[in-house]
Amino acid sequence: MNTKHATAEQQQQIRSVLDDWAQASQAKDVERIISHYADDIVAFDAVGPLRFVGRDAYKAHWDFCMTVCPGPSLFELHQPTILVSGELAVSYALLHCGGTNEQGQMESSWMRVTQCLQQFGGQWRIVHEHFSAPFDMESGKASFDLQP
Repeated sequence: MNTKHATAEQQQQIRSVLDDWAQASQAKDVERIISHYADDIVAFDAVGPLRFVGRDAYKAHWDFCMTVCPGPSLFELHQPTILVSGELAVSYALLHCGGTNEQGQMESSWMRVTQCLQQFGGQWRIVHEHFSAPFDMESGKASFDLQP
């Protein structure tokens, strides 16, 4: 994990939040996932509407996503970079995510994720999250076969 302009304590705190968020996502523990978001989270997910506003709306989306992918899942941050300035931090990384299909085979792709965090009462919370997948401009289809 690359970190810039962050104290060792800030690095550890933010790393812990992001690691637990990723582990909770892989474990499909929606309550634990949501615990890392601020109440007024604004999220731009790769799936669904243009944006989600508020923790309740985003929780409903996470609940929906878990029903679409009922089997074992994959959710791994790849070389996240963290930038910190005061009580604000930004993390960006590639995300390898996927789930098992009806035949029990893992289907996965690489996506991009950016998360903005803010410190509230000593706790880092995600205040903005943006997932995206690159797409081919000619076909209009997502490029899920790209590799880092």
